Amino acid sequence: MNGARAVLAGASGFLGPRLAQDLRTRGYDVVVVGRRGPDVRWDDRAALDAAVDGADLVVNLAGRSVGCRYTDAHREEIYLSRTRTTGALGDAVRRAVRPPRLWLNASTATIYRHATDRPQTEDDGELGEGFSVDVARDWERTFFAGELPATRRVALRMAIVLGDGPALNKLLTAARLGMGGPQQDGWWFPHRRYRGIGPTPTGPPRWRGHHDTRDGDQRFSWIHVDDLVAAVAFLDEHDEVAGPVNLAAPGTSTNRALMAALGRAGHAPFGLPAPRWLLEIGMVVLRQESELVLKSRWAVPERLLDAGFTFRWPELDAAVADLVPGATR
Repeated sequence: MNGARAVLAGASGFLGPRLAQDLRTRGYDVVVVGRRGPDVRWDDRAALDAAVDGADLVVNLAGRSVGCRYTDAHREEIYLSRTRTTGALGDAVRRAVRPPRLWLNASTATIYRHATDRPQTEDDGELGEGFSVDVARDWERTFFAGELPATRRVALRMAIVLGDGPALNKLLTAARLGMGGPQQDGWWFPHRRYRGIGPTPTGPPRWRGHHDTRDGDQRFSWIHVDDLVAAVAFLDEHDEVAGPVNLAAPGTSTNRALMAALGRAGHAPFGLPAPRWLLEIGMVVLRQESELVLKSRWAVPERLLDAGFTFRWPELDAAVADLVPGATR
């Protein structure tokens, strides 16, 4: 692997440094692409072409954070930050004289429908509808567009990543403040923030919520950051795996079990439930969206397991205990 080049795009989040470190440990020379570099900027086509041409591996994590309110401006930024960067990399790969052998592109397990009846695999999962699904669908559509015969492509359908990042930290804070009960859906004022986006938007123009998850029984798909990094390395080494791959632990939890685990790890004396009306008020204050905790995500890693990948952290309680300082193990 000495001398092999890896192009890592969108490395400014909490995942980027972890993946960059692992790539370097495995012998790659890492070139980082971002709005301000540090090695290559997105607006420098010649430099992007030079980085991709002759690279062994491309990993694209680029995309504006979804940790915000879905205003019209934020919706557009979230959508374009994913489709445009992926399109730019695709153009660079097509122009390359020596194209990379592997291109791993971020995606999301949110692409699947709100599922409470059965798990969603890469082969039989059903796509959902609305804003977040349309972003993911068009993101992958851009990624898989056209023929790239010399480059294997894998879409990383990531579940919520548990580590020292925003998702776990915000939920843990809520648990420590005594709000560690289940988040319960219910009636709320319909709104347009989750309406579809892109050239073929899906879903209703106004969102009314999921009224089949009132007791915190919505599924919660997740993955420990260590397993995500290990899965990327595994996919690098297994040429037989291509197409969409669910990066999610096999031990899918429920929202109720998740909040209980966080409460135990955070030594919270009690955990009050959060009905929809209270949750929405809190989300306005936090500038977040309730979709994070109310949508039932039930993705299972069928392709990874079939290829022989072994999860170090397959169950939620052990993963949370490992990640929360001071938790009882």
